[in-house]
Amino acid sequence: MANKDRQKRSARQARAREREALEAAQAASAPATGKKSAKSVAKAAPTKEEIAKKENSLFGRVRRYFRDVRNEMHRVVWPSRAELQNYSLAVIAMLIVFGVVVWLVDTGFVAILVGFTGLRG
Repeated sequence: MANKDRQKRSARQARAREREALEAAQAASAPATGKKSAKSVAKAAPTKEEIAKKENSLFGRVRRYFRDVRNEMHRVVWPSRAELQNYSLAVIAMLIVFGVVVWLVDTGFVAILVGFTGLRG
C-alpha cells in the first residue's frame, strides 16, 4: 500500500514539474509577443492581504480545518485486520488484569476496614 502511495505521489510531482515547465515556457514567450494569456487577463492573482483576509474569515477557517482533516486522514496508516485483532486482544487482556487488580485492592481495603472498625455490612 505504501509503495502505491509513493508511486502516486511521484506521478503527481512529475506532472507538477511538467506544468511548471510549460508555464515557464509560456511566460517566456508571452512577453516577447506582447500578448497576455487569457488566464492573466481574466483574473489577477490575489494579494497576500486578500488571501489572509479570506482565510481568516469564518468560512475560510472552516474550509481550512476540513482541508487539514482530509490531508491528515490521507497520512494515517491504518492497521491490517491481523494487527487490529492483536491490538484488540491485548486491550481485552489488560482490562481483565486491571479489573482483577482493582477487585483485589478493594477486597483488601474492605477487609482492613472490617477488621479495624469491627462492623459487618
